[in-house]
Amino acid sequence: MLYIQHLTKRYGEKKAVDDLSLHIAPGEIYGFIGHNGAGKTTTLKAVVGILPFEEGEITINGTPIKADPLTCKRQLAYIPDNPDLYDYMTGSKYLNFIADIFGVGAEERQERIRKYADLFELTDDLAQPIAAYSHGMKQKLAIISAWLHQPRLIIMDEPFVGLDPKAAHTLKGMMREVCDQGGAIFFSTHVLEVAEKLCDKVAIIKGGRLIRAGTMEEVKGDDSLEEVFLELEGE
Repeated sequence: MLYIQHLTKRYGEKKAVDDLSLHIAPGEIYGFIGHNGAGKTTTLKAVVGILPFEEGEITINGTPIKADPLTCKRQLAYIPDNPDLYDYMTGSKYLNFIADIFGVGAEERQERIRKYADLFELTDDLAQPIAAYSHGMKQKLAIISAWLHQPRLIIMDEPFVGLDPKAAHTLKGMMREVCDQGGAIFFSTHVLEVAEKLCDKVAIIKGGRLIRAGTMEEVKGDDSLEEVFLELEGE
């Protein structure tokens, strides 16, 4: 599904990401953890075609993001750590705008909007301008918009920030449903308890370099993910 091979991204003399290689297969929820500034967001932005990179290759379903970004972007959805939405639009207009971009038919979009807005208890707020939304409501709207075109690959940067416990539980179920249907999830998080319970695989990055990756059992052994992470961070 997603191959990251020897990815290197520089800012001047600094390597924000240094020779990173990962494979996220269909059916996998893959967690990406590291401290602030470790290179997580830079990696995710390179994967979705927002940031150029100097070395390496990123392919989505066999298509290189550099050579054919539009084909790649049609197959994925990206939720940044602080979604910038169009505040002047209502929630409903924004979702229909996203559906237009991805060519989602009228019947399919209405069914999906109704389904996910009900799940996140946002239906009654869709007629309101996004400017009136709380951070949590904006996060829910961004998640709904990402699911609208049924992407094969979903990339998320700290998706649980701002969500109440019920909404977080709903998102976890949606993530597993995508993977059960043959899709894949690659997301960063600081909530290690969530990653430990939810992820099939996990990668730990430090100073732009991958320091450990594999199945949850391979990475943490008999310890908790938090214990392993803190131990590796201290080395």
